[in-house]
Amino acid sequence: MLIPIANEPRAYSWGSPTLIPGLVGREPTGLPEAEIWYGDHPGSPSRAPDGRTLDAVLAGEGAPPLPYLLKVLAAGMSLSIQAHPSKAEAEEGYAREEAADIPRDADDRTYRDANHKPEIIVALSDRFRALVGLREVDATLRLLDALPSAPGVVAVRDRIAAGEPPAALRDVLAWVLSGDAGDAVSDVVAALSSADSAEFAAELEVLRRIAADFPGDPGVVVALLMNLVELRAGEALFAPAGVLHAYQEGLGVELMAASDNVLRGGLTPKHVDVAELLRIVDTTPGPAPRVVPSRDGAVAVYDAGVPDFLLQRAEVTADAEASLPVTGPTIALVVRGRVDVVSGGEEATLAAGEAAFLSAESGEVVLRGDGEVFLARPGKPWPPPVGATRARRAVKVQSRVEGLRSAT
Repeated sequence: MLIPIANEPRAYSWGSPTLIPGLVGREPTGLPEAEIWYGDHPGSPSRAPDGRTLDAVLAGEGAPPLPYLLKVLAAGMSLSIQAHPSKAEAEEGYAREEAADIPRDADDRTYRDANHKPEIIVALSDRFRALVGLREVDATLRLLDALPSAPGVVAVRDRIAAGEPPAALRDVLAWVLSGDAGDAVSDVVAALSSADSAEFAAELEVLRRIAADFPGDPGVVVALLMNLVELRAGEALFAPAGVLHAYQEGLGVELMAASDNVLRGGLTPKHVDVAELLRIVDTTPGPAPRVVPSRDGAVAVYDAGVPDFLLQRAEVTADAEASLPVTGPTIALVVRGRVDVVSGGEEATLAAGEAAFLSAESGEVVLRGDGEVFLARPGKPWPPPVGATRARRAVKVQSRVEGLRSAT
């Protein structure tokens, strides 16, 4: 089964007014366009040419829901700082909130399903900026030394240097996000305005922009503790369970486990569950986790080592087509040029921003034309165990009824 699928951009405030229009080759509307979702997620399922949503198509075929969600993401400003739970943490938190009868669409609901949400993003733009993971403490102390001295800056520095790095960083997060930091946030923001450092010039630029976009938000101090990463086109970042991250600017292809579980750590008007964030967050400092693709002939393979998804990228020309096995339900997304997607005796011609769903029985997909294609599929043998499929579908159906919202 090969079905072209389409969706409308989602107009979150942090989106870019130009990046998605530039990708698909149309004039900007003037509004921010943040994401296009490709998949069966009930928050915004893709549609087939006959108008049916992809989740309805899969249900009609007796197929299980997809374990992943594929997106094009276009950031014009910082997303919220966030972390995602592990599978065990999600199952425990979901059961706890279900037992407490907290509506799944409640603003203060944290666990909207029982799944984890690891995610990978591959840059499409020449520069994609992100804050991912907590920076080594020695480097953060050097950054703080570049800020003019003020009581709040000194307090942040003293707390970070007060003990072993994971415990000290957790203490700073609790202190800032709980509202106990007093004037520390405003002191840090004021100091950023005149700080100067050759080593941290890019970090200071990003932090000043965040402070202007989110005045008074304690997430400014959290962002100051995080690694700034600049990806070039084709480079990838991974956000495993517990790792703080906040995409800043640029266009990318994002692939994640199909979940809506987000614990926020600032830079947002939405609910911040400080106690639960501190319970699941990993405060071990270190470099941002990158994914270096392996090569399978002309295909780049981005394998983050999670069972829910695996991402492939293929470039084809008029003289060089690509042929790949289909080992599970797959979504092929064209991001450049025009590509013929051929599988199981069916064919679809796709332009940039257009996608097609390939069923697990397709066997093989051939890509012809001149362009670049991303293919998302499960990272483990398919289909999943029957019991897991039934439980997942029950959550999805209930989530549709209660209005599951975007986790970003």
